[in-house]
Amino acid sequence: MTETENEKAAPRVKRLEDLVAYQDGSVVSREIIHKSTGTATIFAFDIGQGLSEHTAPFDALVNIVDGEVEITISGKAYRLAKGDCIILPAGEPHALKAISRFKMLLVMIRS
Repeated sequence: MTETENEKAAPRVKRLEDLVAYQDGSVVSREIIHKSTGTATIFAFDIGQGLSEHTAPFDALVNIVDGEVEITISGKAYRLAKGDCIILPAGEPHALKAISRFKMLLVMIRS
């Protein structure tokens, strides 16, 4: 279901949480839109998994699809659960750690 630069979007109804499955001790991702202007990627994190602190050159929107996560942005921790969303500002250091198994949709806008 990945949509790339030269493909036209076709309407399809899908449940985000069904697009990627949990795997023990792992982080799993699936890119669902890939364009020069941005991407949309669904992730599944097992409990205790995470991403170490890093920065990105573009703003990103994180939407929690399932479970709970702690996201740290510029040293401030935020606890998010299913249904919550947060903006990761461009150039701000951020990291995340799964409090429980969780899934998120990451939408990155490249501009």
